[in-house]
Amino acid sequence: MTADPFLTRSLGFVLGDVSRLMRRRFDARAREIGLTRAQWRVMGQLRRREGINQAALAEILEIEPMTLGRHIDRLVEKNFVERRPDPKDRRAWRLFLKPEAQPVLDKLRTISTVNRREVLQGIPPEEAEALIDTLLKIKGNLTALDATKSEDATASGNED
Repeated sequence: MTADPFLTRSLGFVLGDVSRLMRRRFDARAREIGLTRAQWRVMGQLRRREGINQAALAEILEIEPMTLGRHIDRLVEKNFVERRPDPKDRRAWRLFLKPEAQPVLDKLRTISTVNRREVLQGIPPEEAEALIDTLLKIKGNLTALDATKSEDATASGNED
């Protein structure tokens, strides 16, 4: 039985497979430092968006706010994350990384660097950078398409 070239060369399938395999490798290594995949994802997003409120972070992570709340509870217990009241909304909390999180974030960065080196093995640096540039363009295209869809839905009164 010959593999279907559409499936083996489908951008969506290939990206999905690569993403899944990279997450699996990263996850196995992150477990060695006592973090679940959900926790390292939360910490990684917080590193990029410190001070974000829980609702916005849940949306970015594509998880329910209550689920995120449980992850945050565990990270607070580990003394990695701090909740602070939102000065503009007394019902909301802003999330901040604590100094104790820095060594863990440094280890996560090391894991990421090792993973990157391993998965790009045998690929010349200029090709690897071109790949990342292309993926960033695709991401930009998708973001623009999503924004256009949202604008179209709002204009027609059919918000999803």
